[in-house]
Amino acid sequence: MTIHKVSEIGSRLEKAVMIVSHDGLSPQEMYNLYELAAIQILDSEFDDYSEGELERYLMSYLERKRGEFGLDFD
Repeated sequence: MTIHKVSEIGSRLEKAVMIVSHDGLSPQEMYNLYELAAIQILDSEFDDYSEGELERYLMSYLERKRGEFGLDFD
């Protein structure tokens, strides 16, 4: 089992999204890419962290991204 620091997750998430994103995506489409990457990280690495730690971090990260993209929190 590989243990990652939570502080590295944001950087890894950004890199994953930048690989698949392109100019012309709407803010919602960009957010969707972040959400999909976050889900993939959570699914593959949840055992590497204390219970709920990774999920809380990713939810917080996605909340910040929604704000950056000017999306509603509905």
